[in-house]
Amino acid sequence: MKYLCQVWFETAKINAISPEEGEELTKDSVVNDDRLRDSGHLLVALALREPSTAVTVRVRSNGVTATDGPFAEIKEHLGGFVLIEAKDMQEATAIAATFPVARYGAIEVRPAYSIKEEC
Repeated sequence: MKYLCQVWFETAKINAISPEEGEELTKDSVVNDDRLRDSGHLLVALALREPSTAVTVRVRSNGVTATDGPFAEIKEHLGGFVLIEAKDMQEATAIAATFPVARYGAIEVRPAYSIKEEC
C-alpha cells in the first residue's frame, strides 16, 4: 500500500537553523532516502521551495485566477513529501520516523490511493 508522508516545518524554526545544521540535515536525508529506496520502500521524495515561491490557482464560475504565494498566513508550511510503499500504517509510521527532517518538523502520514482504481 502507498502512503504519502507530508513534511511540515514550523517556518520560523526551520529558517533559524544554521547553514551547518542545514548541510547535515541534507546529508542525513540523502543517506536515509538511499537506504529506503534500496529496500523498496521509497517511491518518490521531493523537497519544496519556500511558500513565497508558490502560486495558488483557483477555478470559479469558469474563470481562472492565480495568486502569488500561499493563500493564508501560516505558522507551518509544507516543506516536501515522500511517497512510500508499506504493508500497513504501522510500518509506514515507523518508516516516517526515520526521516531526519522529523527532528525539525512533523511528518503527516496518509494512506494514498488511485481514484481510477476506486471507480
